[in-house]
Amino acid sequence: MKVRTWKNIGIFALLGLFLSWAIASCSPTSGPEQNSGSNANAGGEVEFWTMQLQPQFTDYFNALIAEFEQENSGTKVKWVDVPWGDMQSKILTSVSAGTAPDVVNLNPDFAAQLAGRNAWLDLDSKISEGDRAQYLPKIWQANTLDGKSFGIPWYLSTSITIYNQDLLKRSGISQPPATYKELAEVAKQVKEKTGKYAFFTTFVAEDSGEALQSFVQMGAQLLTPEGKAAFNTPEGKAVFQYWTDLYQQNLLPKEVLTQGHRRAIELYQSGETALLSTGSQFLKTIETNAPAVAKVSASAAQISGDTRKKSVAVMNLAIPRNTDQPDMALKFALFVTNNVNQLAFAKAANVLPSTAEALQDSYFTSVATDAPPLDQARSISAKQMQDAEVLVPNIKDIKELQKIVYDNLQAAMLGEKSVDQAVAEAAVEWDER
Repeated sequence: MKVRTWKNIGIFALLGLFLSWAIASCSPTSGPEQNSGSNANAGGEVEFWTMQLQPQFTDYFNALIAEFEQENSGTKVKWVDVPWGDMQSKILTSVSAGTAPDVVNLNPDFAAQLAGRNAWLDLDSKISEGDRAQYLPKIWQANTLDGKSFGIPWYLSTSITIYNQDLLKRSGISQPPATYKELAEVAKQVKEKTGKYAFFTTFVAEDSGEALQSFVQMGAQLLTPEGKAAFNTPEGKAVFQYWTDLYQQNLLPKEVLTQGHRRAIELYQSGETALLSTGSQFLKTIETNAPAVAKVSASAAQISGDTRKKSVAVMNLAIPRNTDQPDMALKFALFVTNNVNQLAFAKAANVLPSTAEALQDSYFTSVATDAPPLDQARSISAKQMQDAEVLVPNIKDIKELQKIVYDNLQAAMLGEKSVDQAVAEAAVEWDER
């Protein structure tokens, strides 16, 4: 099987952290209709855009749409699947031209940018408290901006730690690290005993936000409520110092400054690193691409700091403010994301649902200790949802913040700036941008 990165299948364009894998399409289990709390009338067409879900889920969505149309006589759903790389430009153009779809699949980061332009329907005045209460509270919060809800949570993915049991054993380590403090200790032991690196975390600004999330996990605040830099603090400096020390002690590969998350995957699959932060589904890809490494691989919870916070990537459904089908669009969005349909999609796609009831299904909670590695990884991933949240702020310039922090952090790692100087200049650069 050809390895395909997260760029190839939109379902895993969730913050650019996870690889995709080949899965068969399937039809969803029928479920009860959710009441949107609005006076939705049948009739008309609802245009629904998804982000590169064909052909993997063509059967799933055809069946889902047919069920909705049967329950809402006279209503037709037009499904348009957009390549992930085209979605932002297409939705921007359509919103500006007044030709936007009625329901669109985005991630909260980009949806928040358009929320700042008043592009989305005001959901707080449309959705009942009962409907809203079905979704995980922290995940719903990720779909808000300035206290206003702009999207309905859909599917989720949270990274776990996949580890090479053989490498850790050879290093005298019995358990994988759970915290960044333990990770630093493991990095030293692995290097001393095997000459290999424990892990790879990229500091390329255009790639993964994992290092930025580590600030929050280690107790630093990124921004104030007013959007000013909040990381020029002892906690923020400690994170800069942490990564700088690891790099300068040769406990991180040199290419963390020049290569992205894909390099982390390559190193793990070749047996050159002991740990990999990625989605649980990636175990399937390891089995195909590196069977020898797969045999000695196991899963553990995502590494965090003293806060124990876990990051999660979210996909949502948003409804453009200028839709001519606001009630039916909302009814369809709630139907797609109800408990029954979310569980069916989670099983088909090996992702996590954003509703509390679906997440408590035995598919996630009753996994035997001798179950296959992928099943165990799924259970670990689901359990993390109790502590999981979107760790970076919902702001339109989040990528600019990431670049400013990474650029200055790289300067500290290379010895071009002191840690104090790097932190201070990053804060000033952000506030004066």
